[in-house]
Order: sequence, then C-alpha cells, then structure tokens
Amino acid sequence: MIDLNFILNNKELVKEGLKKKEFDADIDGLCDLVLEKRKIQKQVEDNKAQQNKLSKSVPQVKKEGGDVNAIFAEVKKLASTNKEFESKLEELEKQIDTIWFALPNLPDLDLLGGGKENNKPIFFYKDQPKFDFPIKSHVDLAESLGLIDYERAAKVSGHGTWFYTNLGARLEWALLNFFIDTHLADGFNFMLPPHILNYESGFTAGQFPKFEDDVFALKGLEPFKFMLPTAETALVNYYRNEILDVEDLPKKFFAYTPCYRKEAGAYRAEERGMIRGYQFNKVEMVEYTTDTDSDRGFEELVEKAKKLVEMLGLHFRVSKLAAADVSHSMARTYDIEVFLPSLNIYKEVSSVSNARDYQARRGMMRYKDKDGKVHYCHTLNGSGLATSRVFPAILEQYQQADGSVLVPEVLQKYMGGIKVLKPIKK
Repeated sequence: MIDLNFILNNKELVKEGLKKKEFDADIDGLCDLVLEKRKIQKQVEDNKAQQNKLSKSVPQVKKEGGDVNAIFAEVKKLASTNKEFESKLEELEKQIDTIWFALPNLPDLDLLGGGKENNKPIFFYKDQPKFDFPIKSHVDLAESLGLIDYERAAKVSGHGTWFYTNLGARLEWALLNFFIDTHLADGFNFMLPPHILNYESGFTAGQFPKFEDDVFALKGLEPFKFMLPTAETALVNYYRNEILDVEDLPKKFFAYTPCYRKEAGAYRAEERGMIRGYQFNKVEMVEYTTDTDSDRGFEELVEKAKKLVEMLGLHFRVSKLAAADVSHSMARTYDIEVFLPSLNIYKEVSSVSNARDYQARRGMMRYKDKDGKVHYCHTLNGSGLATSRVFPAILEQYQQADGSVLVPEVLQKYMGGIKVLKPIKK
C-alpha cells in the first residue's frame, strides 16, 4: 500500500498517478480523515499525560492535607473523554482503511496514462512466420495431433478446462522442465508452495480486498481460504512480518504451480482453447530486493522471460504497459507476447512487474541496512512462463503443410528425442 505520509505530503502527485491508472478515490477525504485521527490521537496522549500527572500528585496532596476528591473527579473525567475518543478513533480507522487498502500502487512516472490502447511495443524477436499453405488454429492442431481433449474435460469439469493427452501431456511437461532447468542454471531457488492460501496472503499481494470475489474461495473453511491464482501470491508472502539482513538480498525464487482463476468463460475467438482457462500451469519468478536494486531486478526478470521464448525459437514482442493496464499492485509492467498466426494477434505469456514497496508495506517485509536502519523491501515478479499460451504458439508457429508440428529443439530432450508431432489416425 502507499505510505500515508507520502499521500499527505504529495496529494496532487497521488491524484495524478491514480488518474493515470483510471482509479477513482477521494484522496482529499482520506487526508482529512488521517489528520482528524492524528488530532484526536494527540488529544488522547495529552489526556493520558494529564491523568498520570494528576495521579502522581495524589500522595503529595494527601500529605499536605488537601482534598484529593477533585483530582479523582478530574482523572475520571479525562478517562471518560478518552473512552469516547478511542471509540471515535476506531471508527476513523475503519473509514481510513476502507479507502487506503483499496488504493492501487502508483504507476512509475514514465508510464503513459490510459489502458491497452496506449501500450507500446518496445522489442521484437524474429519476423512474423510466413506460410505457403492454409494454416490451422492451435485448437484444430491440438485435436488433430491428439494433444488436448476439450470435450471430455467439459464432461468431468466444465468449460474452460482441458485434458492434456499422450504427447500433449509430454509437451506440457517438457515445457515445465525446460523452464525449471533454465531458472536453476541461472541461480534461482526452486519452491513448491501451498495451493491453499489465507486471507493475509491475498491482502499482502494486493489482491484483497478489491479483488476478493475474483478468486476461488473454499466454502466451509474458517478462517477464509482460497486457491492460489498465481505462485506470486504465495512467494511474496514468504517473508511476511520478517526483517531480513541487507547482505541476504536479493532473494530470487521461482515456483511451479497450477493457477486457479475465475476469469475463464470468455468465448471470443481469440480466447478459444487454452488461451484462457480456470486452471493452467505456470512457472513464476519472484525477487525481493533493496529499495535501490529493484530496477536491476526488473531488467533481469524481463531478460530471463525473453530468453525463454527466444530459446523456443518463437516470434514475440515486448510491450511496455500503460498505467491503467498495469495490475492493481504494480508500479510498472512489461508483457512478453507471443504471436498466434491463425488470429494474427499477440498474446501475453509473461508479465514482468515491479511492485516497489507496495506489497512489502502490506506484509511488513523489511530489511536492515549496514547501519541498522530498517527499510521496506521491494518485490518483483514475472512469469517464466505460462504454458497455456506458449503451447498454442508452438503449435501454430511450428506447424507444417502436412498437418504435423515440429518440436522446438530445446524441448526434444524432454520428449524422448521426438522431433515431430504427427496427426493421429482416426
């Protein structure tokens, strides 16, 4: 979350940032509530100090033969006033938190305002593939090659799900192994997090309270639990309520998990098949850095995500997102987007984002510098990668005139040496 003192001292800057993110919030009202709270807190502190002073005077007054009843009456009056103040403070805190906790992260100053229409491609890898034969969509290819079964998945689960079958399951697992091996070689620490998380995890990640209805909540469990929408949600909570040593930073993690999201159900042509589902596999990268090292961390994660797609030999681009297209918790995001020839569009396979200290403030993740001063960590994340978008891109970009699909060279060792996926006989 955003530091309240920063909001108080930079109201116009905060308003401009929220405007860029197209987020409406009563910043003036929030500041008024915070100032009122602080004024009452000061009165409470002054009253308590006066109570202590009066109480300490009782023995001396008694010794001098004075009447202490007036002192007791004044102490009682101050205590009663403070009780009313504390009730008011509790009410103010709820009002403040309702506005404050819902505020998104402020976008970095160099980002354009607005949404997707202002996203800017900043890098392209390879030329768009050209074909001298009628191309097929990944949905048709997955069916003809016997890689995915949508119909039976709908029978046992519902729409927005799928079975990986035979070589489809092996190709999926090959992708995951390739991603894992590459991250291990780069010195990242492999994690397998729990898939069922508590409310505090969603709050720290910045998904709650605003997006509480977007997750799969588990009914009947107390306290509240939900299925992780991305491994980021678990990994950015790993050091919650802890203070690290500056010499231990940066911390670099990656995790494989299935991801569970309610956002499936779009039936636009561009989201057919595996492009958007309730459950999909992803390898996620997360870094904890110092407040001066997060820009380096961001560039590192961008380069790692790019390298994975480059090694697969796929045409893709990198887009710098405009502020309103950057997610709620993030200050900046670059999307790595693969090309789908059948639709002539690009689809995101990785979002690399810098939350700066937004998540760390929510989860109290801090570090102590060499002088003993405590700072908030910066947290960063990036998909490395989401297979449900890479898989279709491989099918479409590597398809051949005879209906077969070439297996990218870096995946062949994970596929038992299989170099070509061939149509199945029906």
